[in-house]
Amino acid sequence: MDREVVTELVAGPRDENVRDALDEAEGWGSYAAELRGVLGAVIEASGADTLEVSELFVGQPLPDELSALRNGLEISPREAVDLAVGMAAGRGPYCRLTSTDQLRIESGWNGFVHLLMTPEMAGRMAGLHGDDVSLEWRTAAPEPADGSRIVDRPADAEFWAAVRTDTAELTLLCERWAHGACGYRWFRVTSENSAEVAEAVRPRSLLCVVSDPELRLDADLLDDDFTAFKVPLTPGELTYRSYPGGADSLAEITDEGFTFMLKDSAMENWRAVVPDSDGVVRARWEDFREEDG
Repeated sequence: MDREVVTELVAGPRDENVRDALDEAEGWGSYAAELRGVLGAVIEASGADTLEVSELFVGQPLPDELSALRNGLEISPREAVDLAVGMAAGRGPYCRLTSTDQLRIESGWNGFVHLLMTPEMAGRMAGLHGDDVSLEWRTAAPEPADGSRIVDRPADAEFWAAVRTDTAELTLLCERWAHGACGYRWFRVTSENSAEVAEAVRPRSLLCVVSDPELRLDADLLDDDFTAFKVPLTPGELTYRSYPGGADSLAEITDEGFTFMLKDSAMENWRAVVPDSDGVVRARWEDFREEDG
């Protein structure tokens, strides 16, 4: 559907107060209830039994009921509606929800939700209307081809063998399973626990291996994107905190008990993507390395 002309339904609050204050507005409850009805009707018209999660963005820790959320997960229409309303409310987590080539649901701004569908499916929704929900139909042009370089190396047996036999004194592995500050985990990998880590990472995650990283507490890094770690760096999952955009002072880091800093750019050299259970790499993670890197 990305390369075809599609019909877009833009659903959002009629009430300006709801657009400004979202779920803190007095009228949010009636808007959210009607939005649920619109979303449910569109999903039902698509014939979808499940929708797939992709482009996941996690800016804060997931609540327990969403702890299994990941890219590639197939969820029910009810769960998809819950996620879409949460995105409209500004709570997140944010993602793209798709049903084959029939339907795509994305979050907009100010409580709006964008639903892209085939013209044939849109024709079946001609009678859809709302009182608290504003509905606008548009014709959407095809999305331009993505010219970005994509990480295409699979995290396969060869990849894990290289990790296991790495001769570095310290090998760190970052699993980025979603975009956003809370969308990744860090592990210290050794020859003894590499198989355990390989079992722990999720399909469609981007894996970044850092061999013998330069870990230090350095004020010169405060303006960079970096990750801070606590000691000891024992084998297995590590305690860390992401600092996208840097930090104001070293005290901001040490006061929280963190001891080491690692520039995020160190993660750009050794990368792979965890394939699905059939061995196929379906996730698309941009490769930021230089062309001759």
